[in-house]
Amino acid sequence: MPYRAVPPTEALELLGSVVLGRIAFTVDALPTIRPVNHIVDHGEVIVRGHRGVDVVLKAAVGKVVSYSADLIEPRTYVGWSVTLTGVAHLIEDSAVLARYPEVVRPWEAYEQGYVIRIHPQIVTGLELLERPEVQPIGVA
Repeated sequence: MPYRAVPPTEALELLGSVVLGRIAFTVDALPTIRPVNHIVDHGEVIVRGHRGVDVVLKAAVGKVVSYSADLIEPRTYVGWSVTLTGVAHLIEDSAVLARYPEVVRPWEAYEQGYVIRIHPQIVTGLELLERPEVQPIGVA
């Protein structure tokens, strides 16, 4: 599958075009990956926790984490994938928190929990390109 490396600024724009991703970090020295929702705000990824994921998500605070999201068409494999790495910081400032309850929509009707900011230190993006000579899966 041919691909194109996506510059970091463009990769963050792609990440901002979707609301679901995966945060990866360690808990008791073991890798943990959780699906969460997010927004991109001024080049930083804002992840909102809620009851049920908060206990695990709080363990990411102060640690190096990875965050990943993608949008790939399942029949052709055309799309993009973005992964970033940075330190997760808990947002506690009430003025800052007031900006996010309506912006980062929870999956379920739980009260907002932790809000974490990830300042990306490494951003990689790949655009998966279509190969014209290969027919999509399921096409006769």
